[in-house]
Amino acid sequence: MNDDLKKMIVPLSLLAVSLSQEAGAAGRQDKRPNIIVILADDLGYSDPGCYGGEIHTPNLDLLARNGVRFNHFYNASRSCPTRASLLTGLYQHQAGIGRMTFDNGLPGYRGTLSKNAVTIAEVLRDVGYRTSMVGKWHVAETPLRKDQRDWLNHQVFHESFADLSNYPVNRGFQTHYGLIYGVADYFDPFSLVEGEVPVKSVPEGYYLTQALSDRAEKEIREYADDDKPFFMYLAYTSPHWPLMALPEDIEKYKDTYKVGWEEIRNSRYERQKELGIFGDAEDFLSDRQFHDRWEDNNNAEWDARAMAVHAAMVDRMDQGIGQVIRALRETNQLDNTLILFLSDNGCSPEVCENMEPGENDRPDMTRDGRVIVYPKNKEALPGPETTFASLGARWANVANTPFRYWKAKSYEGGICTPMIAHWPKGIKKNVGGVTSEYGHVMDIMATCLDLADAEYPSVYKGHEIIPMEGVSLVPIFKKGHRTGHGYYGFEHFNERAFISNDGWKIVKPGKEANWELYNLNTDRSEKHNVAMEHPDRVATMMKEYEAWAKRCMVEPCPGQNKK
Repeated sequence: MNDDLKKMIVPLSLLAVSLSQEAGAAGRQDKRPNIIVILADDLGYSDPGCYGGEIHTPNLDLLARNGVRFNHFYNASRSCPTRASLLTGLYQHQAGIGRMTFDNGLPGYRGTLSKNAVTIAEVLRDVGYRTSMVGKWHVAETPLRKDQRDWLNHQVFHESFADLSNYPVNRGFQTHYGLIYGVADYFDPFSLVEGEVPVKSVPEGYYLTQALSDRAEKEIREYADDDKPFFMYLAYTSPHWPLMALPEDIEKYKDTYKVGWEEIRNSRYERQKELGIFGDAEDFLSDRQFHDRWEDNNNAEWDARAMAVHAAMVDRMDQGIGQVIRALRETNQLDNTLILFLSDNGCSPEVCENMEPGENDRPDMTRDGRVIVYPKNKEALPGPETTFASLGARWANVANTPFRYWKAKSYEGGICTPMIAHWPKGIKKNVGGVTSEYGHVMDIMATCLDLADAEYPSVYKGHEIIPMEGVSLVPIFKKGHRTGHGYYGFEHFNERAFISNDGWKIVKPGKEANWELYNLNTDRSEKHNVAMEHPDRVATMMKEYEAWAKRCMVEPCPGQNKK
């Protein structure tokens, strides 16, 4: 065969494959949409470019331009509670994970998904959807073992990281590639599994964010030839600490953050005003949580590097989302795929350098015996596998611009997430714009059921199922408005909040603190506590909170006697 003929045949063969993929997707008999839920981990509200950030996120920005952004979308303030609520359509306590993945012996605090709850995957699988999970699970009880340190360091081996019945593949997902635990070394992650089988080693050059993106892309391309729609839950670990990124991604941001906290925060705020994130509001930037000056920072080099690594991690995640978009487009699936992107909580203030290495989910050496440094004195720069470091509160305050506070708090900086919905075939209102409609991660279950023409079960596998709390977002997509919730309740480690459907919010930042009151309609960033001016409103909302807490298994909580 001559070279000219070879050159002709190869493109023709590629064309044939492309046409076959397009025909497969376009000719699908089941016209229900595909659904992809993409969850970032510890992403700040203003980190994406389309929410004001300077981080390069062209793919998220693309989804925003052709979809709709929410400015009042809520999570449960921390990783595992948010995931429990998202997956089940319930408040996190009803799903069994009011705190973390340890059993506190109370119904709302068992540390693993309740059998009295169903997952989105369980319901959608039963009505004909392909179901796939890629990424971080973190909703199964993970009791510590006597040899935990050696296990974390890949020096000993166990067949399971939690009760297998609580793995994703036994909660409705047909496939799962990703983590069972919460924290991971990005270059050699602990608790990595393929279905029920531990992944004992990773190839040279492995980086977790990229591996998750590659897997998602691969599966999406495979689904193009299936007559069934698919549901994919793509749960990245990025940009959760430890701050670890690929050198080429860090290089993009090596000088960006040398200007300091104030300048980056102020520039994000100005960009948010330009983008109309909060409509035509002009004064919605809260005060900085700290008043120290960058010019006086003796650790400026380290701190600038930390934020550069954080940005690099977000950048790599966005690149992976680009792979997902490209795979959908090239297989003719993009128009009828609902993509939801959000974060599990606000950016984290945690200082993991001060945590105890070798405990829980934190290794103290690499597989090949290199010591992992936890730089309490900022003696080792973040980025490589041998450094476990985190952003800290000052950069977290910046990442959550314009809000106060951060992860695990019930102020907006902890519970309000950037949320992008993209569905060319189905979103008809506010395309390219921002909606002020309220929403919550528990609404994702109801949305999926609505699109899948599925019924929420009252009994599943012999277990009575708690009635769904979520309400479908589809009317917002199609009409721009819905009749949503009468209220939203929040509680995590005694951080409490309650938001009424008319935009008033009470916050109790700790067990012994007084309730605060904010009018989110006029004070989006909770700058003005008006509890003293409206005592009757506070009293009414406190009673509503207490009724919600009892109904939704928030009480009794650990350390509290049953009332």
